[in-house]
Amino acid sequence: MRTTAAAALVAVSVLLLGATATPTPTPGPGTGPVPDDPSDPVRAQEYWLDGARIREAWQTTRGEGVTIAVIDTGIGKVPEAFGDAVIGGTDVSGTGSPDGRTALGAVDGNHGSWVASLAAARGAADGTGMIGVAPEANLLSISVGFGAAAAVPFSEQVAEAMRWAVDHGADVINLSFTTNTLDWDESWDDAFLYAFDHDVVVVVAAGNRGSGTSIIGAPATIPGVLTVGGVDQTGTASVEASTQGITIGISAPSEGLLGISADGKLASWNGTSGAAPIVAGIAALIRSAHPDIQAIDVINRIIKTAIPVPGVTEVPDPLYGYGLVDAAAAISADLPSVDKNPMGDLAEWVRLYRRAAAADPEPEPEATPVEVPPLPAADAPTEPGSPLLPSADSLRYGTLPLVALTVPGILVGLGVTAAARRIRSARVRRTPHS
Repeated sequence: MRTTAAAALVAVSVLLLGATATPTPTPGPGTGPVPDDPSDPVRAQEYWLDGARIREAWQTTRGEGVTIAVIDTGIGKVPEAFGDAVIGGTDVSGTGSPDGRTALGAVDGNHGSWVASLAAARGAADGTGMIGVAPEANLLSISVGFGAAAAVPFSEQVAEAMRWAVDHGADVINLSFTTNTLDWDESWDDAFLYAFDHDVVVVVAAGNRGSGTSIIGAPATIPGVLTVGGVDQTGTASVEASTQGITIGISAPSEGLLGISADGKLASWNGTSGAAPIVAGIAALIRSAHPDIQAIDVINRIIKTAIPVPGVTEVPDPLYGYGLVDAAAAISADLPSVDKNPMGDLAEWVRLYRRAAAADPEPEPEATPVEVPPLPAADAPTEPGSPLLPSADSLRYGTLPLVALTVPGILVGLGVTAAARRIRSARVRRTPHS
């Protein structure tokens, strides 16, 4: 469900002639009331359905026709939770099953199922049980492994997973993990650009202080992704289940969350890993309500219609981004299209920081030639002589200096000897006879 080339040309023409608002969506066929039993204890715990005005958004759309790729530890085979929601999958870790549905990791094995259930769990037909934000959206399960749960380096897994998701029809990609470092592997440049170039919305978790993340890390630092911070049930930035950073674009619930484990059991959990799929589900609702909308307009709608946080005067705020997510407003707001991603331009970042030397080589310095006087002419070659006969050079630098030093030495030696003899003779003459 992406903008066609013709639609893209129309969008460009509209921008050149003056921005116009996207028409307000009207409820599609089959979008009657969602089965919702208010007395069901599970459904009652999903406070974000009302807090983020998701129930209201369901009157327009439930995500039909949109595909969310969950790049995580695998979506478990839980028929009552996902039914026919998972339409494809793969494993990029080297240790999972080919369909990407095997839970990977002794600790994180349920993580992918929790994430997927928040985004698109089906809920029971009688209105009971956990239901996702976009209960009619499709899912792709791409299993990755963390640490010992993988035979492939993590950076390679993510790059391959991003491309696979795009090639298999993802309209939204959810990444609920962090690397705890601001930088990222260069292979991610092309992988994320591939998603952006194919008009895919990429939603990323900001990370959690409780897990040791004091500030956001990649992929939340990559320009162009929609980074999600976390708040508690009162809309206050979570101390343990969120972090902070200038790239946070939107906030969503990250405490007191529910998730369906790979074995079908319901679990309670916290973290921006859960806030991200709530926003990914809302992105799916927007794309379903506006089938021709661009990914950058989906992101723009989410941040421009955010509920302001009391006391926050400048946005984006390092804790809340642009505010608290509002699903109904993001779908129905009368907003013009945009011509660039409000969360940044990865291509420009790559040009400046990765390929600047190759793209813009430094000019060679200009130098004035220095005139050097010619060297004197070389001596004419001489005919080679016998090595046993002296040459002019050997006489000049060897024999003559040797003679000059030796002859005086001999003369001095002879003089000393003669003097010694005269002294001895004189002594003999003065000796008396016996």
